[in-house]
Amino acid sequence: MKFTIQRDRLVQSVQDVMKAVTSRTTIPILTGIKIAATAEGVTLTGSDSDISIESFIPKEVAGDEIVEIRQTGAIVLQAKFFSEIVKKLPTDTVEIEVLGSLQTVIRSGKSEFNLNGLDAEEYPHLPQIEENNKFHIATDLLKAMIRQTHFAVSTSETRPILTGVNWKIENEELTCIATDSHRLALRKAKIETENHENYNVVIPGKSLNELSKIIDDSHELIDIVITENQILFKAKHLLFFSRLLEGNYPDTSRLIPNESKTEVTVNTKEFLQAIDRASLLAREGRNNVVKLSTFDEGTIEISSNTPEIGKVVEEIQSQSIDGEELKISFSAKYMMDALKAFEGTDIKVSFTGAMRPFVIRPLHDETILQLILPVRTY
Repeated sequence: MKFTIQRDRLVQSVQDVMKAVTSRTTIPILTGIKIAATAEGVTLTGSDSDISIESFIPKEVAGDEIVEIRQTGAIVLQAKFFSEIVKKLPTDTVEIEVLGSLQTVIRSGKSEFNLNGLDAEEYPHLPQIEENNKFHIATDLLKAMIRQTHFAVSTSETRPILTGVNWKIENEELTCIATDSHRLALRKAKIETENHENYNVVIPGKSLNELSKIIDDSHELIDIVITENQILFKAKHLLFFSRLLEGNYPDTSRLIPNESKTEVTVNTKEFLQAIDRASLLAREGRNNVVKLSTFDEGTIEISSNTPEIGKVVEEIQSQSIDGEELKISFSAKYMMDALKAFEGTDIKVSFTGAMRPFVIRPLHDETILQLILPVRTY
């Protein structure tokens, strides 16, 4: 194998596939990146057997030559060293050549590295996915949906299914739900499916997080293919495979209350900043709890009291408060995570009593909601 390639393109692709490479794998060859040169261009692959990422660098883009292939072939190189080397090479072009016995030479300017490669035949094959049923979604919408839900997945392995995000597709609508049993994030969007298929799968939160770091904020469509145990995201020169979690996701629809006793409308940014300040004194303890009280004339009091440190009280003016007066306590962190998911300026918070879950929604937008369970403080 022998080719010359623009360094910037190589660095970008290496960074993308590195997101799937881990040092903690039981399969030694997966600590490497597979590099394959064909007549069409160069393909890099990284995998940790849960996530696999394949990045393709075409020979030319819009008439610009990016790769010059002199000899096709494939090799696996240690990801840790290869990625560091590529980043620090002195010139804009890189030549990679595989000599006998998997010896690989990387040349750039006056610098030359020799790396011991591994046999590419030993590298596990990526899942072969039949693409009969696929749907697509705009990349920026997909990123937004991930950002607005994935933070609520569980980090504890006691219920593995909750470490994923539940994707349900029915009637051309995608619903993403994440919960760790103390809070819940939900986001819906209209999509186009090819055969009006219905799906109900659970994607590891970690996979979605890595995916959102790689894809760009564009209106371009990304194709999504779902099979029994894998999901494939296909962007322009990128394939992103993730395994799906096994098991049934709990039915969360009954968690979301239909009626409310107190409704508060408030500016998201003001509310977020007030909670942030109140949590400054609550962070020390394990609890991180703040208290919210409503009053007749539309004032909301946000307070926090940590006996050994001190207390903070702050009032903000809401746009409206309907219903009974209320005192409720909740985790400041959960509330701040939830508020950061909203892009709009105003939100409506619906409470059904001090010990029942409450729901936060943007005004005039039914596609997104956040639910939080309060904390007992007495």
